[in-house]
Amino acid sequence: MEKKRILIVTHEMDPYINLTQAAKIANSLPKYLQDNGMEIRVLMPKFGNINERRHRLHEVVRLSGINVIINDEDYPLVIKVASLPGARLQVYFLDNEDFFKRKNVFEDDDNNFFEDNSDRMIFFCKGALETVRKFGWAPDLIHCFGWMTSLIPMFLKTTYKDDPIFANSKVVYTVSNNYFENKLKKDFTTQLQISDNITKKHVDFFKDGDNTSLNIGGSEFADALMVEDDLNEAMSAYVKKAKNKLVLKVNSNEDASLPLVSDFYKNILAN
Repeated sequence: MEKKRILIVTHEMDPYINLTQAAKIANSLPKYLQDNGMEIRVLMPKFGNINERRHRLHEVVRLSGINVIINDEDYPLVIKVASLPGARLQVYFLDNEDFFKRKNVFEDDDNNFFEDNSDRMIFFCKGALETVRKFGWAPDLIHCFGWMTSLIPMFLKTTYKDDPIFANSKVVYTVSNNYFENKLKKDFTTQLQISDNITKKHVDFFKDGDNTSLNIGGSEFADALMVEDDLNEAMSAYVKKAKNKLVLKVNSNEDASLPLVSDFYKNILAN
C-alpha cells in the first residue's frame, strides 16, 4: 500500500522555537507518524532567533526562485532545511530577510506586537503552499498548527482549490488558545483577497484579527479539527456547533495523544 503523505505546517516546533506546549507535540507527532508508515514533511518559519549553525540549516537551492506578493510587492522566499534531531526527518524553514531576519518572534524588545505580523502570516501561508507546489508532492492530509497557519485552510478552499497538487488534500486545523492576546492591524483582511476566488464572505471570519477570529477562520475552512482542552469560551462554543466536522479532543502535554491523532488521520482519509 502506498504511504500516506502528511504535511505539517507550524510556527513553532521543539527544539527550534518553543512558545507554547504545542511545540512539543509538533516535534513528537511527525516522528510517531513516520515510525508508523506515513511519509512526512514539515514546514515552519525561519525566525531570526533560530540558530542556523547549531541546528545545521542549509539553503535548498533547487527550491529557490519563488516570490510571494504582499501588498503588490514581491518578496523572495528562501527555503532552508535541517534534520530533526532524533529522527530521519527533514524540516523545511521558510525565510525572508524583511519578515524573519529579526531576532524576536512576534514582539519587539518592549513587548510591542510587530505591526507587520499580518504580512508575515500571509507570506508564510502563501509561501508554504507555493513550496509544496515546488516540491511537486501532493499531500493526502495537511495539518495546520497555530494562528500563523490559520489562512491555509481558506487558501486551499479558494485560490488553490483547482490546483492538482492539493486536489485530494484533507485539512486539519488545531484549535488552541495559543497565548495570542493581541490584534493584527485593522485593514489586514483586505490583504487576504489574493485571488478572485476569495470574497468578503470568506475573509469576514478573520476580520477581528484576534486569536479567536483567526482560530474560527482556520476552523471554518478545515475538514477536521484537533481541539486542545483549555479553550476559551468563544472557541468552545464554536467547536460545539461544528457538527459537520470530525473533531478530536487532545491534551497537548501528553504523548499518549499521538496514537489517537494517527487514528484520527486514518478516519479523515477514509471519508
